[in-house]
Amino acid sequence: MSEETEALTGWKNFYDTQYKKLLWIPALMFAVALFLIFLQYAQTGDFLYKDISLKGGLTVTVFLEKDISIDALAQDLQRAYPTAEVSVRSLTSLGNPIGFIVDSDIDGSQEANIEALISTLSSAVATPLTEDMYTVEFIGSSLGASFFKETFFALLMAFVFMGIVVFLYFRLAIPSMAVILAAFSDIVVTLAIVNLLGIRLSTAGIAAFLMLIGYSVDTDLLLSTKLLKHKEGSLMKRLMEATKTGMTMTATTLVTVTLAMIFSQSEVIRQIMIILFIGLLVDVINTWIQNVGILRIYIERKEKHALHHESQS
Repeated sequence: MSEETEALTGWKNFYDTQYKKLLWIPALMFAVALFLIFLQYAQTGDFLYKDISLKGGLTVTVFLEKDISIDALAQDLQRAYPTAEVSVRSLTSLGNPIGFIVDSDIDGSQEANIEALISTLSSAVATPLTEDMYTVEFIGSSLGASFFKETFFALLMAFVFMGIVVFLYFRLAIPSMAVILAAFSDIVVTLAIVNLLGIRLSTAGIAAFLMLIGYSVDTDLLLSTKLLKHKEGSLMKRLMEATKTGMTMTATTLVTVTLAMIFSQSEVIRQIMIILFIGLLVDVINTWIQNVGILRIYIERKEKHALHHESQS
């Protein structure tokens, strides 16, 4: 037996015999994620970082084919607006700079504020900015709050209907709750990591979490169906078959997401891909450790109960 085969056999034996202990990994991960989210809320008054599309503010997109230090520009703007929240992003096409985007919570309802910001930008980049060189978008705080409520409600309803569909499919409380718990854990842990990275979520970011729910349910249904509805072969054999299929799905999706992150020029698409990339990695733990452990405990207890009932009869 080769060393590779021995290592694989050892991993399978560990996975087969230590699944209850492995449950501590997703449990601790979930607890830490909840702590970080509550800490975020205590420090900022919100459980996530929102961008202009969700909280309102002013966005100025400047088209300027000139090498500009984004960090230096951000520092200049922060000095000019010390009480405002300002962020600067580069704008590129095929790897070449074509401008930059400035997001801020400056009140764009006042024309004087917009003119002052454009004047500050012109000085910072040492180029007079004419009207054909930039675009201005302003979203009021009430409209941004409305967008956030609507997208959050959509996320909540997607989660609720997902739970209903899963329960109707299996008609078993514990396996259904395991699927729902895995999807919920994916969202919570991914959100905590996104917060740590300082990513400001847009409406596109919320859409990424909706996509993550769908992917999480796919892998959990694959696992649950294989273990609960299929009877051919041993439990461990069915589990290994489900793991092989599920990990292949995840690997191919990760490759696609990674390529999109690298080659996409759109900040919207890049944010979606980053969130999906994090969520997919989190889902590996929540599906193939957490859900596996819960389902195995459930199946083994059910089999013991059936044997005990047969022995008494």
